[in-house]
Amino acid sequence: MEVMDVLKNRKSVRVFEKRAISDDIKEQLYTAAFEAPTAGNQMLYSIIEIQDEEKRKLLAETCDHQQWILQASLIVVFVADHRRWCDLYRSAGCSPRQPGLGDAWLAMSDANIAAQNMVIAAESFGIGSCYIGDIIEQQEKVKRALRLPDEVFPACMLVFGYPNEQQKKRQKPARFHRDYIVHIDEYHTMSDEKHRAFFEERAQRNNAPVIDYHAQIEAFWKRKYESEFSKEMNRSAKAYLRPFALKKDIEE
Repeated sequence: MEVMDVLKNRKSVRVFEKRAISDDIKEQLYTAAFEAPTAGNQMLYSIIEIQDEEKRKLLAETCDHQQWILQASLIVVFVADHRRWCDLYRSAGCSPRQPGLGDAWLAMSDANIAAQNMVIAAESFGIGSCYIGDIIEQQEKVKRALRLPDEVFPACMLVFGYPNEQQKKRQKPARFHRDYIVHIDEYHTMSDEKHRAFFEERAQRNNAPVIDYHAQIEAFWKRKYESEFSKEMNRSAKAYLRPFALKKDIEE
């Protein structure tokens, strides 16, 4: 399958066939992740494959009670990892400084770029996938279950499996128009009218005409941005980042 076709066809899959992913294909998925661009060829991430059934159940529960996750043939957690390099430096007699927020940001980028490579490779094999952003929540339980040391924190969780027929036929949601996303030379703040126009244009392509713009935006705002899980993500993110900065920097 052509790369652009893979990118255009790929959508989140949440219902899977009861069909295992072969070891050969799994190895190719990992290879795809390893071939991703990475800052200074450091690969500032680690991948934790979740095989233990109790851990799978725990993560399905901590990730906003999404029990469908347990259907997946493969579950992996990409973690931003600065601990490995600091340990490597110390093994060679170096005295590495405390990693800072910039280091954490770079490691998060490395992890997510590698994760996306894995997602696209899976799509080329006919394997569906879904990002689970909720892995950031409930950091105490997740950190304990995965035995994450300081300087290591989840970037994302991915689930993989062969989609059932309904998922294959389900239409991929239309994205925003390019002019809403692409800016030239500098950032341009848009008027209320343009925000509404782009939102309604996308809704039309999704066969979901806007009946009450303000009510629909308010409902989405409450469901996503002001939700309890969103607030919990921010609480957990602060705790995960604490080892990367002075306390006052996290609290500001």
